[in-house]
Amino acid sequence: MPDLIYEILPFIIQLAIAEFALLAYTIYHILTHPTYKRGNRALWLTVAVIGMQFIGPVLYFLLGKEDG
Repeated sequence: MPDLIYEILPFIIQLAIAEFALLAYTIYHILTHPTYKRGNRALWLTVAVIGMQFIGPVLYFLLGKEDG
């Protein structure tokens, strides 16, 4: 069992880095843009932080980010 953990550890580290990078960019984008397709800033910050593991940030970029 410990060998399996050591085999998948590099993948888990890369996945965690990608998750935090996406979350950081999402929060930056939410805080620097005043308008959204749906909802408001508080809603999207809540969705991004609570749904931290890819789901929240992806939902924001699909449903909340205003084009332009």
